[in-house]
Amino acid sequence: MHISIKTKTAQNYRKVFQGFDIKLFMKLKPPLVGLNVMRFDGCSKGDIVQVEISFLGLKQNWTSLITENENNEDRIYFIDEGIVLPKPLKYWKHKHIIEKSVDSSIIIDDITYKTGNFLFDLLLFPVFFMQFYYRKPVYRSYFSKLN
Repeated sequence: MHISIKTKTAQNYRKVFQGFDIKLFMKLKPPLVGLNVMRFDGCSKGDIVQVEISFLGLKQNWTSLITENENNEDRIYFIDEGIVLPKPLKYWKHKHIIEKSVDSSIIIDDITYKTGNFLFDLLLFPVFFMQFYYRKPVYRSYFSKLN
C-alpha cells in the first residue's frame, strides 16, 4: 500500500531539514502510542533508528535503516527502511522529502508498506493515513518556531 501526504511549512527547506532531529521525532509520536527511543543516529545514509513501541499494552521493536539521502538545490530527502518491523508488517519504506518552495517548503511523507496480506494492508490504511495526517499540524507548529 502507498500513502503520500504533503504539508506546507513557512520555513526554508534547508532549515526544515536541520529540524529533523530526535526532538521532532518525539513530537510526531501519535497519541495513544508509547514510544521508547533506544537509538537515534540521525537522517544520513547508514544511520539507524531503533524504537520500542507500545499500543494497548503490546510492546514491539522497530528498527529502521536510513538507506539513502540526497541534498540538492530543489529538495532534500532521506529514506528509512524497516529492518526489524512490528507485526504484522513485512515491508516498510518511508521517503521523507522536503521540497523548496518560493517562500516556504513542502514536507512530503511518502510511505509504502506491506503485511503480506492485501486485505490486511487495506485495513491498516486508515490507521497509517491518520498517523501521518496527524503530523501536518505538528510540522506547521514546530517549523513556525524555528529562527
